[in-house]
Amino acid sequence: MKPYQIDKTGEAILEILNGDAKTTAADIARQLNLPEKEVEKQIKKLEKDNIILGYKAYINWQRVRQNVVKALIEVKVSPERKVGFDSVAETIYRFPEVSSLTLLSGGYDLLVQVEGDSLREVAQFVSEKLATIKGVQSTVSHFHLKTYKEDGVILVEQSENKRLPVTP
Repeated sequence: MKPYQIDKTGEAILEILNGDAKTTAADIARQLNLPEKEVEKQIKKLEKDNIILGYKAYINWQRVRQNVVKALIEVKVSPERKVGFDSVAETIYRFPEVSSLTLLSGGYDLLVQVEGDSLREVAQFVSEKLATIKGVQSTVSHFHLKTYKEDGVILVEQSENKRLPVTP
Protein backbone atom coordinates (compact mmCIF):
# COMPACT_ATOMS: atom_id res chain seq x y z
CA MET A 1 0.00 0.00 0.00
CA LYS A 2 1.35 3.38 -1.01
CA PRO A 3 1.80 5.84 1.90
CA TYR A 4 -0.72 8.68 2.03
CA GLN A 5 0.82 12.03 1.17
CA ILE A 6 0.01 14.65 3.79
CA ASP A 7 1.46 18.07 4.48
CA LYS A 8 2.43 19.49 7.89
CA THR A 9 -0.92 21.26 8.26
CA GLY A 10 -2.88 18.06 7.64
CA GLU A 11 -0.69 16.20 10.10
CA ALA A 12 -1.16 18.94 12.70
CA ILE A 13 -4.94 18.71 12.27
CA LEU A 14 -4.79 14.95 12.77
CA GLU A 15 -2.70 15.36 15.93
CA ILE A 16 -5.19 17.83 17.40
CA LEU A 17 -8.19 15.60 16.58
CA ASN A 18 -6.37 12.55 17.91
CA GLY A 19 -5.90 14.35 21.23
CA ASP A 20 -9.53 15.51 21.39
CA ALA A 21 -12.01 14.50 18.69
CA LYS A 22 -14.46 17.18 19.90
CA THR A 23 -12.12 20.01 18.87
CA THR A 24 -14.01 22.22 16.44
CA ALA A 25 -12.67 23.42 13.10
CA ALA A 26 -12.74 26.95 14.55
CA ASP A 27 -10.56 25.91 17.50
CA ILE A 28 -8.15 24.06 15.22
CA ALA A 29 -7.97 27.09 12.92
CA ARG A 30 -7.14 29.32 15.92
CA GLN A 31 -4.45 26.91 17.16
CA LEU A 32 -2.80 26.65 13.74
CA ASN A 33 -3.41 30.26 12.71
CA LEU A 34 -5.37 29.19 9.61
CA PRO A 35 -8.70 30.16 8.07
CA GLU A 36 -11.55 27.99 9.42
CA LYS A 37 -12.71 27.15 5.86
CA GLU A 38 -9.26 25.69 5.07
CA VAL A 39 -9.39 23.48 8.17
CA GLU A 40 -12.92 22.30 7.29
CA LYS A 41 -11.79 21.53 3.73
CA GLN A 42 -8.77 19.52 4.97
CA ILE A 43 -10.91 17.55 7.46
CA LYS A 44 -13.48 16.69 4.75
CA LYS A 45 -10.66 15.49 2.46
CA LEU A 46 -9.11 13.38 5.24
CA GLU A 47 -12.52 11.81 5.90
CA LYS A 48 -13.15 11.19 2.18
CA ASP A 49 -9.68 9.60 1.78
CA ASN A 50 -10.32 7.25 4.74
CA ILE A 51 -7.58 8.75 6.87
CA ILE A 52 -10.07 9.93 9.50
CA LEU A 53 -12.23 6.83 9.93
CA GLY A 54 -14.41 8.07 12.78
CA TYR A 55 -14.42 9.96 16.04
CA LYS A 56 -14.21 8.28 19.42
CA ALA A 57 -15.15 9.09 22.99
CA TYR A 58 -13.07 7.28 25.59
CA ILE A 59 -15.49 5.80 28.10
CA ASN A 60 -14.58 4.11 31.34
CA TRP A 61 -16.86 1.12 30.81
CA GLN A 62 -15.55 -0.51 34.00
CA ARG A 63 -17.56 2.06 35.96
CA VAL A 64 -20.70 1.74 33.81
CA ARG A 65 -20.91 -1.93 32.84
CA GLN A 66 -19.28 -4.00 35.51
CA ASN A 67 -20.44 -7.31 34.07
CA VAL A 68 -18.83 -7.05 30.60
CA VAL A 69 -16.21 -9.74 30.06
CA LYS A 70 -13.25 -8.98 27.82
CA ALA A 71 -10.65 -11.46 26.67
CA LEU A 72 -7.52 -11.41 24.55
CA ILE A 73 -7.22 -14.53 22.45
CA GLU A 74 -3.89 -15.49 20.87
CA VAL A 75 -4.51 -17.44 17.68
CA LYS A 76 -2.05 -19.60 15.75
CA VAL A 77 -3.04 -19.84 12.08
CA SER A 78 -1.97 -21.76 8.98
CA PRO A 79 -1.66 -19.03 6.33
CA GLU A 80 -3.39 -19.72 3.03
CA ARG A 81 -1.53 -19.71 -0.25
CA LYS A 82 -1.67 -16.33 -2.07
CA VAL A 83 -3.67 -14.58 0.69
CA GLY A 84 -1.58 -15.33 3.79
CA PHE A 85 -3.43 -14.48 6.99
CA ASP A 86 -5.94 -12.08 5.40
CA SER A 87 -8.67 -14.63 4.67
CA VAL A 88 -8.70 -16.04 8.21
CA ALA A 89 -8.44 -12.53 9.66
CA GLU A 90 -11.45 -11.39 7.64
CA THR A 91 -13.52 -14.34 8.87
CA ILE A 92 -12.59 -13.48 12.46
CA TYR A 93 -13.11 -9.70 12.35
CA ARG A 94 -16.62 -10.10 10.93
CA PHE A 95 -17.88 -11.67 14.18
CA PRO A 96 -19.74 -9.07 16.29
CA GLU A 97 -18.03 -10.37 19.46
CA VAL A 98 -14.64 -9.26 18.07
CA SER A 99 -13.76 -5.70 19.05
CA SER A 100 -10.15 -5.73 17.81
CA LEU A 101 -7.88 -7.94 15.67
CA THR A 102 -4.15 -7.56 15.13
CA LEU A 103 -1.56 -9.52 13.11
CA LEU A 104 1.47 -10.25 15.31
CA SER A 105 4.99 -11.53 15.03
CA GLY A 106 6.16 -14.13 17.53
CA GLY A 107 4.61 -17.31 18.88
CA TYR A 108 1.07 -16.50 17.76
CA ASP A 109 -0.17 -14.93 14.54
CA LEU A 110 -3.29 -13.03 15.55
CA LEU A 111 -4.43 -11.25 18.70
CA VAL A 112 -8.21 -11.08 18.99
CA GLN A 113 -10.02 -8.96 21.55
CA VAL A 114 -13.47 -10.33 22.34
CA GLU A 115 -16.29 -8.96 24.49
CA GLY A 116 -19.26 -10.79 25.96
CA ASP A 117 -21.81 -10.67 28.74
CA SER A 118 -20.28 -13.60 30.63
CA LEU A 119 -17.23 -15.81 30.84
CA ARG A 120 -19.33 -18.65 29.41
CA GLU A 121 -20.35 -16.53 26.40
CA VAL A 122 -16.73 -15.67 25.60
CA ALA A 123 -15.64 -19.30 26.10
CA GLN A 124 -18.41 -20.51 23.77
CA PHE A 125 -17.32 -17.98 21.13
CA VAL A 126 -13.77 -19.33 21.30
CA SER A 127 -14.69 -23.01 21.26
CA GLU A 128 -17.66 -22.95 18.86
CA LYS A 129 -16.77 -20.15 16.44
CA LEU A 130 -13.11 -19.15 16.58
CA ALA A 131 -11.46 -22.56 17.04
CA THR A 132 -13.57 -24.12 14.29
CA ILE A 133 -12.42 -21.73 11.54
CA LYS A 134 -10.44 -23.42 8.77
CA GLY A 135 -6.77 -22.57 9.26
CA VAL A 136 -6.95 -21.94 13.03
CA GLN A 137 -4.47 -24.30 14.69
CA SER A 138 -4.72 -23.25 18.34
CA THR A 139 -5.90 -20.53 20.69
CA VAL A 140 -4.84 -19.24 24.10
CA SER A 141 -7.32 -17.10 26.07
CA HIS A 142 -6.47 -14.35 28.54
CA PHE A 143 -9.31 -12.66 30.41
CA HIS A 144 -9.16 -8.96 31.31
CA LEU A 145 -9.30 -8.44 35.04
CA LYS A 146 -8.84 -4.67 35.13
CA THR A 147 -7.84 -2.05 32.58
CA TYR A 148 -5.65 0.74 33.91
CA LYS A 149 -4.89 2.61 30.69
CA GLU A 150 -6.29 2.35 27.16
CA ASP A 151 -5.15 4.21 24.05
CA GLY A 152 -3.14 6.59 26.19
CA VAL A 153 -6.08 7.42 28.48
CA ILE A 154 -5.78 6.52 32.18
CA LEU A 155 -8.99 4.83 33.32
CA VAL A 156 -8.37 4.57 37.06
CA GLU A 157 -8.57 7.32 39.60
CA GLN A 158 -5.06 8.50 40.30
CA SER A 159 -4.04 8.58 43.92
CA GLU A 160 -1.94 11.23 45.56
CA ASN A 161 1.81 10.69 45.30
CA LYS A 162 2.57 8.20 48.07
CA ARG A 163 6.32 8.80 48.09
CA LEU A 164 7.79 10.39 51.16
CA PRO A 165 9.37 13.77 50.60
CA VAL A 166 13.15 13.79 50.49
CA THR A 167 14.59 16.06 53.14
CA PRO A 168 18.21 17.16 53.42
